[in-house]
Amino acid sequence: MIGVTGGKGGVGKSTFAVLLLCELLKKNKKVLLCDCDVECPNDYLLLEEKLVNPVQKIFGTFPKLDKRKCRKCGICAQTCRSNAIFYKPGEYPIFIKDLCSGCGACVAACPFGAIKEEKEETGKIFLNEIKVKNLRSRAWLITGLLKKGVEESGPIVREVKKFAQSFAKKVDADVILFDTAAGTHCPVINALLDIDYAFVVTEPTPMGLHDLKLMIRLLKKMKVKSKIVLNQADLGDKSAIEKFARKYKIKIEKSIPYSKELADFYSKGQLLEYFFKIKN
Repeated sequence: MIGVTGGKGGVGKSTFAVLLLCELLKKNKKVLLCDCDVECPNDYLLLEEKLVNPVQKIFGTFPKLDKRKCRKCGICAQTCRSNAIFYKPGEYPIFIKDLCSGCGACVAACPFGAIKEEKEETGKIFLNEIKVKNLRSRAWLITGLLKKGVEESGPIVREVKKFAQSFAKKVDADVILFDTAAGTHCPVINALLDIDYAFVVTEPTPMGLHDLKLMIRLLKKMKVKSKIVLNQADLGDKSAIEKFARKYKIKIEKSIPYSKELADFYSKGQLLEYFFKIKN
């Protein structure tokens, strides 16, 4: 299992994930690409696919108060680690769904049984088979999509990843690629748990270096091996990135120059055509 991640958005993380998929296909690998950026997935756009007919709906559980049983004790608010329950002494607690992680702690803590769990759809999973002419190898794209209005995306990422791992066993995939959201927040951590190693995509800019440091620090804490991909390497001063890589003994696996041709294919959602046009 391989992660493709980055602390900064817009550095070409998803582009690299799709091109890595193509490279593995060229080596006759059976590959699964899982888009874990559930708030704004775009791998399907780069591959000219559409998100129709979800293969699975994802449901979250949220607390619902039974005022007939509630004694206004406030124990539920004291228990909630997400600060998703507003409590004023002498009044009924108010549940803030946007902050709720669905852990169920408040349900278990209530001594009067006044809180029940209520299911609600929070996201969907889509499955597309990626076909390339004249290639015997097979690939699939799994896309997670957060429902509009739902704030907590971590549980969605977990379900999408679980589905991807199950499907990979079913089709006997050689490699699973997890394309994460940008940043170091919980949904990214969920996507990177238990992977073999991660490619960290960055660019030769001060902001790129800053976010690269944050990402590498996170991966070290997670004990995940990391490799650096330096995108648009010829458009800035890459010496700072190289110095950082030497200091922490992290390999710059790929150094990719800017390509107007690639940008043109990218804008049309034709990265498959770009890769096989260049490689063949």
